[in-house]
Amino acid sequence: MLRTILIPAALAFGLAATPALASGGAPLTKQSWSWDGVFGAYDQAQLKRGFQVFHEVCSNCHGLKLVAYRNLKVIGLSEEEAKAVAGEREVKDGPNDEGEMFNRPGKLSDHYIPPFANDQAARVSNNGALPPDLSLITKARVGGPDYVYSLLMGYADTPEGFTLNDGMNYNKIFAGNQIGMAPPIADDLVTYADGTKASADQIAKDVVSFLNWAAEPEMDARKSMGLKVMLFLLLLTGLFYALKRKIWADVH
Repeated sequence: MLRTILIPAALAFGLAATPALASGGAPLTKQSWSWDGVFGAYDQAQLKRGFQVFHEVCSNCHGLKLVAYRNLKVIGLSEEEAKAVAGEREVKDGPNDEGEMFNRPGKLSDHYIPPFANDQAARVSNNGALPPDLSLITKARVGGPDYVYSLLMGYADTPEGFTLNDGMNYNKIFAGNQIGMAPPIADDLVTYADGTKASADQIAKDVVSFLNWAAEPEMDARKSMGLKVMLFLLLLTGLFYALKRKIWADVH
């Protein structure tokens, strides 16, 4: 599995003119997401695949500071799997009994440990650009998950007559059509544990689904509560109407 291909650090800097039209001029590719609509909900299997993509590919460059390792149990990881993921990186802690700071493996209570010690280290490793944290990326762009999906799938050959700066890649969606990172996804980039065929399209959909969950993990619970409240209000309205009819039955 490849761990060196990164989600573009420049992802955070893309601007979108409208929900239907990307800043690069090409229309966004509208997707039918499982959570769309009043009755929509996250696909748990897709969330788990999306996390695999994030962990094996995106996390080499990007952080996810609003998600704690214990939260990964919600998307289907066992406690032992979540502990193993957390333990892959170290975090500075302390002071100890001697008053010194020390490094320790991550644990479930930690938030996802970023790949770089600080912002300057991140910039040095990415040609001066600061890779954005992806916790809220699907909420930070007009077009939301459709924008992120379209950007990931928006790489193309440079059209004739277009001047591409050194070290840049052509992208139909990104602002100015030039993006610093190479295409971050490709067919068979990962090997899914559930046997799903890892086409570039599937990988893009899966990681975007996971990132949307990261930005809005309470959505399923909120929708469920909303439906219960609406049903309660309908029942209460019916009871009040019946009571009104009873009270005013003898009034002519």
